[in-house]
Amino acid sequence: MARHEDQHGKHDRRVKTNAMRALDAHKVPYDTFTYASTIHSANEVAGLLGVPASEVYKTLVLVTGDARHLLVVVPGDSEVDLRLLSHALGVKSVQMAPQREAERLTGLLVGGISPLALLGRPFEVYVDARAADLEYLYINGGQRGVNIHLRVADLLAITGARLVAATQRPA
Repeated sequence: MARHEDQHGKHDRRVKTNAMRALDAHKVPYDTFTYASTIHSANEVAGLLGVPASEVYKTLVLVTGDARHLLVVVPGDSEVDLRLLSHALGVKSVQMAPQREAERLTGLLVGGISPLALLGRPFEVYVDARAADLEYLYINGGQRGVNIHLRVADLLAITGARLVAATQRPA
């Protein structure tokens, strides 16, 4: 896999998160990029990496009306559509977890949440269906300031995530 480095984001072999350990254990190739931990936005990360925000995915923590906890991975240029998602999941309602609850449930800071870092935890994992249009995507590496570039198929296989309509496609 080619390295995508620029003056801001850089490959850093010294950083090792639980997400990377999980990928290593599954022998999945990936690249790691680090940047200032003060950057929390997928759009800002996309700018640093020089890629479209539609390729940098963010992980959101949501809760269904029946109290199931979800990790929903969506493109950085989109917002989750709660009605669309609840319909796709066949649940009455779904809502975003407040920041404090998301951090308490995951043990990770918002801006650093990754399904790869939460394997084996009681979360249902969903990836927006737009990811099926990509071969590779960028996703948080389990801490602020770390992103991972990997194949969409590998992300789905390792996390057991299901593709779901979670965002409206841009016009």
